[in-house]
Amino acid sequence: MVGKYKVITLCGSTRFRDAFTEAQKRLTLEGNIVISVGLFGHSGDEEVWAPGTKEMLDDMHKRKIDMADGIFVINVGGYIGSSTRSEIEYALANGKKVEYLEQNRSGQ
Repeated sequence: MVGKYKVITLCGSTRFRDAFTEAQKRLTLEGNIVISVGLFGHSGDEEVWAPGTKEMLDDMHKRKIDMADGIFVINVGGYIGSSTRSEIEYALANGKKVEYLEQNRSGQ
């Protein structure tokens, strides 16, 4: 926490740009400090695909998880890709709370 505010990092496929924006707005209005992605590679930010950039961004996102109290997974339609799955595993291994936009049958 920073002061009285919980810090939450958003995780999920960057194809869900609108869902990221909506979650960031809602969580902020609920009194959280929200850390999000800087680029949306699957939604048109082509810079992500330059050599070495995706790897840097993936590592940077883990550092964002390090700074947070927990993560909020943008799993529209229950979709969780391999990058997001590794972020969830990383968060859990580091004692972070994991919450999901959509609950599925297994509780995620």
